[in-house]
Amino acid sequence: MTEFHCPTKIYTGANALEALRTFTARRVLVVTDSFFSKNGKALKLGRMIPNAQVEIFDKVTPDPEAALAAQGAALCRRFAPELLIALGGGSPMDCAKAIRLAYGEPLTFIAIPTTSGSGSEMTSFSILTHNAVKHPLVDPALRPDAAILDESLLRQLPSSLIADTGMDLFAHCLEALVAKNRSLCTDALAMLAAKTVLLNLEASFRGDVTVRGSIHEAASMAGIAFDNAGLGVCHALAHAIGGAFHVPHGRLCAMLLPGVIAFHTEEGVGQYAELARFCGLTAATDRLAVRSLSMTITRLQRTLLLPQNLAQAGVSKEQWQEKEEQILQAALLDPCCKTDPGTVTRQAIVEILRTVRP
Repeated sequence: MTEFHCPTKIYTGANALEALRTFTARRVLVVTDSFFSKNGKALKLGRMIPNAQVEIFDKVTPDPEAALAAQGAALCRRFAPELLIALGGGSPMDCAKAIRLAYGEPLTFIAIPTTSGSGSEMTSFSILTHNAVKHPLVDPALRPDAAILDESLLRQLPSSLIADTGMDLFAHCLEALVAKNRSLCTDALAMLAAKTVLLNLEASFRGDVTVRGSIHEAASMAGIAFDNAGLGVCHALAHAIGGAFHVPHGRLCAMLLPGVIAFHTEEGVGQYAELARFCGLTAATDRLAVRSLSMTITRLQRTLLLPQNLAQAGVSKEQWQEKEEQILQAALLDPCCKTDPGTVTRQAIVEILRTVRP
């Protein structure tokens, strides 16, 4: 038996931010980073809630620490918000989710993503860091009540961020397609989201803002897909390596994908081949289609100027040797391994890591 959940209401299209005016609350807390606090966007959006008192929590940094969520929950207990807004990329989303969970009181939660990758606006996942280890939290209560996808927030994105988040999005699609809890519903979302990325990510990277709305919606589609189907060893390893070295998450997913696809040669060949053909990659056999898909990912990495291994990402052999055992242990304990279609053993992880280690 499989289940499919999508309780989050989505607002998209032109002027989607106007949806904020339809919500009511006396006190609003906006969780964001210093960028959106300093440029005034966080306060501006908070004030779109009619007649509301607005408080800004702008301490979020990349790979947010668990202690940060505790600070936010303490602020909630003092301020007693009725509505919570998360504004930013995956880090503000993750932090806001954890704040809501730790606060424990009922409040409406609106997610406004400003990057197109994590899909966190649609999921029951939150990733927090503690003692240099990323810990995925999974709870239905983490899902936002509403997500606002407004492409006007995407116009000034730096190309490096487009590349990183776009490859995270693509990894979500590939993992959801083969995960243990996949279904026709999740397959449909993951397939179309993946095709949207392959068709448009390079153009967005080169500055075409007209395709960014489509990629933004694809990120949410992929979020719904993996939230229901599950993820796998690619994200388990990305969490483990990212906690140790703070390499951007999407960058890690991109370099790990070819090795992960090879690891799933038996379990995932049919799904990977179907995706390859859906994306226009023709091949005489399924295995050739999978090879074509893997080669396409590698070419896309180069086009997006992404590192293809940890050495290129700035991790030395000495740094790797110091953290290797910690990474292996963290990956094996990561809950994403539970929905991987393969048998994720220590040796399997070692083999995948050989493709990216310095």
